[in-house]
Amino acid sequence: MNSQQDIKITREQLARMIDHTLLRPEATKSDIERLCKEAIEYNFYSVVVNPTYVSLAVSLLKNTAIRVVSVIGFPFGSTLPEVKAFEAEHVLKLGAKEVDMVINIGALKNHEYDIVRKDIENVVNIAHKYNALVKVIIETCYLTDEEKIIASKIVEEAGADFVKTSTGFGTSGATVHDVELIRKTVSKRIGIKASGGIRTAEQAIAMIKAGATRIGASRSVEIINSLKE
Repeated sequence: MNSQQDIKITREQLARMIDHTLLRPEATKSDIERLCKEAIEYNFYSVVVNPTYVSLAVSLLKNTAIRVVSVIGFPFGSTLPEVKAFEAEHVLKLGAKEVDMVINIGALKNHEYDIVRKDIENVVNIAHKYNALVKVIIETCYLTDEEKIIASKIVEEAGADFVKTSTGFGTSGATVHDVELIRKTVSKRIGIKASGGIRTAEQAIAMIKAGATRIGASRSVEIINSLKE
């Protein structure tokens, strides 16, 4: 495993690569308030919240550089394309600057690649009108390596900005292998977000060394505090 000594990175630099995340269904307003306070204190790149809390997060982070991200078709990806598009536009109107959408996993496994592509394109077309970024969750834990490659290529073809490994609600999260595989598959235009199961700075740095350009984590504070400079 890659060690923290293999790469020079400060706490501040690592924090600016982290999407500080709270997507639990039982999250309360006070939980979101704490999430945003932590984001301000540690200067995380963004907070990621469910659509119902976008307005609250936007208000709490007003006059800061911290972006608000929300999730689309989450966590299963089996929502109708029209619903994903509507959901994306609604959270963007509320002030979200990025959306993390889940692909139609069943369609991918059915080899219905046009459905997967159009599903992503619908969200991308709307998001880019708002100058917002789209990260596409391919949920690697359910895919073979061949399917991961196909999914990553479709994400790029559909015009999205990032391939994201996981929702954090699947059977497992990000792995170094998957990040390396995605990085070899997509062009440098595409960012990679590693998420799910990342709990320490050592894990986060291993993902970055493998090619991740963003880290999604709910234990972001622990990650920063575990980084020994």
